[in-house]
Amino acid sequence: MTLTSDWHIHSRNSCDQACITVDDLVRRAAEEGIRDFGLTDHVHTPINLPDLVSSREEYLGAVPESRFHFGVELSCVSQWELDRIAEGAYDGEAVYGIRQGGPAWAEPALGVTREDLTACGVEYVVAGTHWPLYVPFEREAIIRDYHRQNMFLAQHPLVDIVAHPWWWMGHWKDSDGRYTGEPWFDDFGCIPQTMHAEFAAALVESDTRAEANISANLLSGSYPERFKRQYAEYLAGLKLAGVQLTLGSDCHDAGYAIDFTEAARRLSAVGISDDDFWRCPPRDM
Repeated sequence: MTLTSDWHIHSRNSCDQACITVDDLVRRAAEEGIRDFGLTDHVHTPINLPDLVSSREEYLGAVPESRFHFGVELSCVSQWELDRIAEGAYDGEAVYGIRQGGPAWAEPALGVTREDLTACGVEYVVAGTHWPLYVPFEREAIIRDYHRQNMFLAQHPLVDIVAHPWWWMGHWKDSDGRYTGEPWFDDFGCIPQTMHAEFAAALVESDTRAEANISANLLSGSYPERFKRQYAEYLAGLKLAGVQLTLGSDCHDAGYAIDFTEAARRLSAVGISDDDFWRCPPRDM
């Protein structure tokens, strides 16, 4: 199987360490056989909106063909931190929102409006759970919180794709940079099947897609091999439940160095083919 789409890519305009230029991305995507793809730089809160404007300008400067689209990756944040930023707290400092000090189980929110997206010419929205919303670093609490965030995103009217469900980083990383135990890396089965079923049903009902993320989940060098196999099976289970899947590399590097061949092998092993992945319709040029 050859993979031919990629709907989760970051350029040098993203607020993290992403560094590829849009011109280089277009060239490398063609070399990798990626025919349908989109740019999705990060926006966590309104503080990041100038980055999205820069991303749009560079995208348009590349004179994009009809199968190259402009998107955005949003983070699930809390209404508490958005209110604090709107009040003038952390002005310009909360690039990743306000990650400490909020009320436990804070109300989830997105940091942009439909008007923001329209003004920037965003064609589709990828949105992901990136951090706990002020709950204890304890397995059951993290699982409950991540599930409620994923459900929020699956049902949000602005979201087209839920990014990398059950991705995790930060707390519980070993000294060698790997995760071996909590919150779910020793056995992905610790997450109740009822949560997976509820998430799948919400995606189907809302016509929202779930992402098969190459760098963050399927091929992450920080995750145990057993978890990565279980995760591929989880994606296959979503497909069987009627969920539309998308493919995302989550590229952050300057060379678009993504092992699409190995990703294809792992996906094929669980019955997922390139034809199973959603395609954004070509734009009217």
